[in-house]
Amino acid sequence: MPQSAILAIAALVLMAGASACAAAEAPAASAAPKPRALVGAYYFDGWAGKNKDADTAAWAKDAPTHLTKRMLDEFADREPVWGWRDDAPDAMRRQIDLAADHGLAFFAFCWYWHDDPSDIRTDPKHTGLELFLKAPNNGRMSFCLLVANHAGFEIKGEAAWRKAADLWMPYLAHPRHVRLGGRSLLIIFSPGGGDKAGFEYLQQAARRAGLPGVAIAACGPAATDMGYTHSTRYNVVPGWEKGLQEHKYQESVDAHKASWRGSPEQPHIPCLSAGWDRRPWEPTDPAKGPCCWYYPDRTPEQFAEGLRDAIAWTEKHPRQATAEKAVIIYAWNEFGEGGYMAPTKGDPQGKYLKALRSVVME
Repeated sequence: MPQSAILAIAALVLMAGASACAAAEAPAASAAPKPRALVGAYYFDGWAGKNKDADTAAWAKDAPTHLTKRMLDEFADREPVWGWRDDAPDAMRRQIDLAADHGLAFFAFCWYWHDDPSDIRTDPKHTGLELFLKAPNNGRMSFCLLVANHAGFEIKGEAAWRKAADLWMPYLAHPRHVRLGGRSLLIIFSPGGGDKAGFEYLQQAARRAGLPGVAIAACGPAATDMGYTHSTRYNVVPGWEKGLQEHKYQESVDAHKASWRGSPEQPHIPCLSAGWDRRPWEPTDPAKGPCCWYYPDRTPEQFAEGLRDAIAWTEKHPRQATAEKAVIIYAWNEFGEGGYMAPTKGDPQGKYLKALRSVVME
């Protein structure tokens, strides 16, 4: 990405305003109590770009990248109230208002590395991030990056990590970026693929940019001597690729609770899953590919209880948590994997958002 374009992102003018969606209307901001914690949610943008079947299948002609025929046929209730695509400015403005009205403080946008910088610039999975930065109401929320350092998008070698750090810097310096203890938050998926020298360069680049440093959070256990300053999770999935079995959502909640562990040297950001059921992305015949356990009985009440426990954990363990009592939810819009809070055709009144608000703004 050209440096001039990157710097332009950091210089975007922030504006406030816009009303919330009537489907999940909340009280006016002036009447809202102060949030109990700094609660964010992962934002996966598989809902832009061109579907791989667009040229061969009628159903996919206008479909986003990660929509599948099975989602249309069997899981149509997961379609967001604004439609499957989220690549219009109005859709982002609506999401910001909905999230902010219900106590969500930030989106953690999934970010993907490519060896060719032009592919980073044109990756449709970065559409939501760019729309957020341009949204006139983005002053209502903050944002950070979740570096999806996994197969197909791995950052390999110190040189690549240095290039990535330079690309991240305008985001990290953006006035709406999430900060923990004054440091901009960067979350790394698959922390074992991190690079110590690359992280050292990142911290140096941050200081050169006038920042006090970067809070680098590992999605999973990671040694502090690697350069990770915090820990968290993207999610915790009991039964990953162990076969198609139905389980209770409470099992997922309990598995996440068991992962809430930190230390003064590496504070923890507890994660809670809003759900897990990736059948729309799995083959109908399990023999044709690995399938996972799924948890179809989730309820807003169970979700609220789990979130209340996550916030309580930060309050009861101040030396293991962040001073901001940061908590992160999987996810805002992982519709293919069943982890979502955004209002859908199956939840047009935004019951999960109302559950969020009942905990965060109580």
